[in-house]
Amino acid sequence: MGVYTDEYVVVRRGRNPGDPSEITINCPDKVGLGCDLARIVFEFGLSVTKGDMSTDGRWCFVALWVTPRSRPSTVRWSLLKQRLEDVCPSALASILTPVSPPVPEAKRVLLLQVCSSDRTGLLHDVAQKLWEMELTIHKIKVSTSPDGRAVDLFFVTDNRNKQPWKKRAEEVTNQLKEFLGEPCSLCEISLAGSECGGLTCFPLPATITKDIFYEDPATFEKGNTKSEKINSRSEHHANEVVVTVENSTSPVHSLVQLTCKSRKSLLYDCLRTVKDFSLKVAHGRIGMLENGNSEISLFVLGPSGQRITNVQDQKSLAQCVEEEVGHPVRIKVGTRGPDTELLVATPIEKCGRGRPRVLYDVTLALKMLDICIFKADIGRHDYNEKRWEIYRFLLVDREEFSLTCARMRNLIVDQVRHILLG
Repeated sequence: MGVYTDEYVVVRRGRNPGDPSEITINCPDKVGLGCDLARIVFEFGLSVTKGDMSTDGRWCFVALWVTPRSRPSTVRWSLLKQRLEDVCPSALASILTPVSPPVPEAKRVLLLQVCSSDRTGLLHDVAQKLWEMELTIHKIKVSTSPDGRAVDLFFVTDNRNKQPWKKRAEEVTNQLKEFLGEPCSLCEISLAGSECGGLTCFPLPATITKDIFYEDPATFEKGNTKSEKINSRSEHHANEVVVTVENSTSPVHSLVQLTCKSRKSLLYDCLRTVKDFSLKVAHGRIGMLENGNSEISLFVLGPSGQRITNVQDQKSLAQCVEEEVGHPVRIKVGTRGPDTELLVATPIEKCGRGRPRVLYDVTLALKMLDICIFKADIGRHDYNEKRWEIYRFLLVDREEFSLTCARMRNLIVDQVRHILLG
């Protein structure tokens, strides 16, 4: 450790189908680096099966063994390597200036307007294409006209941030027009005006609060019958998250240990919570257990560089990790006037970043169920001293099946949850 190399990130693909690929990162350290790396790995559709992290306070080494959640051929490995390198601090900067937490996301928000013939899966396909072009979607306004035209407004930021902007704008619009083909009648991008509101959080409307936030999120995402609630509690028990925070294992660090069922984004959700507490991870390990669970062990220091000795602070950290890992998303299907509405709520990191892949995964789930979206919206809201991204989708009813049926609504919730978390 501490040996400088020109290549911060090395990706070694698995030799045989099914073999995990190895990602190693050797670079200067910064607060929250593990979370940033886990976020990118999650964003590229990879699951972490095993991992090690260690740092001496200035330089860190991270090794992750990952497997694709879909076809390996769909993973853009070269872009993954580039994104991982982008979040690594430079060696020169780490020598000249103290390591500091990452700054909030860029405030230059762009407005992309797209008009095209509506079809099942259109929003999902456009979201995937924008991600491939390295645009991050922060808000959307999607509606369908009576003549079957979809009018979509995307408020995005450009990860490339290339200059001159005019050339980059032409590149984005030309690729999107070519992707959508003749049905696309309008595709324009420009700087967003004051109507976007930037990335500001607004108070959560009471109509949404009562629909999606409950005291026990493990029991509200199923139906209302007694048997369904019992099944929900049984499933919750099977997915129980056990978190301990103690100081007996190490004389220098506090140990945060988590055990729960293996799933997508597990490492990201754990490190996201630790990062929001401004804790410094000195060493960490994630491994698979024989019973299908994962175990994550993190040796951490508090913001002042000391162990967490206050019992109340230990309990607060353990409870927060348990909540954030156990319930990283909230899902609800309900009625909004004559329409069926799907609500998905996810927490926002303290640095201002929303959860990755939510729009992509939710629209993929609806596409797999052959359900069209009539209207969609993403907003940022404050609730219970936390910031949330709320995704709202008005769904199109069909003659073949009714979305008002409790069984169909439970199927939607189950499919969305499965795609979001596995």
